[in-house]
Amino acid sequence: MPASPPPAASLWGRRIAIVATCLVSLLVCCGLAWWQWDRFTSANGTFQNLGYVLQWPLFGLFPAFMFWRIRQLRHKAEAEGTADERPTPAPVAEVPAPRPRPGAQAPLSDEDEELAAYNRYLRELNARDQQAAE
Repeated sequence: MPASPPPAASLWGRRIAIVATCLVSLLVCCGLAWWQWDRFTSANGTFQNLGYVLQWPLFGLFPAFMFWRIRQLRHKAEAEGTADERPTPAPVAEVPAPRPRPGAQAPLSDEDEELAAYNRYLRELNARDQQAAE
């Protein structure tokens, strides 16, 4: 059953919040760009400050871009009729354990010689640490 649309008052409140968020973000980031411009034009300004002057307005526009992109994706999903659909997880099939082949020889050891030597070394180090801690 499709969900009922939200009331108009809620929709306008959400839109106002989105616009306010975008404006505040843009104003704060433009203020930071102005501050970096003042730092760039000062006697000890660097080109890094100029880079920040160019980056801050882009950061300020990012929330507006994201809200626009989400809206475009939502309209596309509504047009395709997939807006309210949730994908159902695929059932997991049980895989039987492998059976040994007749006539196959079981491995003699799971560890090779180098791994066994390394594990012995680690056990010795652990034993030394335990003795030093006591």
